[in-house]
Amino acid sequence: MTKVLIADHHTLVRAGIRCLLESMPGIKVVGEAVDGREALSESKKHHPDIVFTELLLPNLNGLDVAERMRREVPGVKVLMLTSLGGEEYVSQALAAGASGYIVKDGAVSELTSAIEALNRGEIYLSPSISRRAVTRAKRRGRRRGTNVHVTERQKEILKLIAEGKTSKQIAIGFGLSVKTVETHRMRIMDRLQIYDVPGLVRYALREGITSL
Repeated sequence: MTKVLIADHHTLVRAGIRCLLESMPGIKVVGEAVDGREALSESKKHHPDIVFTELLLPNLNGLDVAERMRREVPGVKVLMLTSLGGEEYVSQALAAGASGYIVKDGAVSELTSAIEALNRGEIYLSPSISRRAVTRAKRRGRRRGTNVHVTERQKEILKLIAEGKTSKQIAIGFGLSVKTVETHRMRIMDRLQIYDVPGLVRYALREGITSL
């Protein structure tokens, strides 16, 4: 049984998502939240497996929820379910710790696909987002990364990410704030169009940034 919590400031949206999820076998909705702070407190109370959250939540937006959930409620996976489909939002969400991103105009079947992917430990992106990312990557000729410029500081941070260092460890090493390191991580992902750590590891190895 996969336990799910729904965070959205629109009552009708929450009700609609709840109705869809409860019609699926193996899914149990354990709570709802109207803002980011309530999403955190309800997650600490019910310990869901997955939190569906809108990006534009009041009192802590979806990015803040994802970042704090990772620290305060480890093991809970955050799935963005939002009307904002821009690549910059997707990269920021993944950098903050979200495990998936669905746009609200997607197919209902995406809910099932996303839950199954997250339960397998995978990242899930709406097909429309994935297609745009692939098209953009091809356009930039990222096959060997020769057309992508990564700054020396970004290379240093990428090397440590590939070697398994946490944002906190990297921040301490460079004398930076964790938020600054997360911003670097987000920009690296956006620049390379790679939105998961295994992909960053493969890139770093291929480009000789690390030998692990």
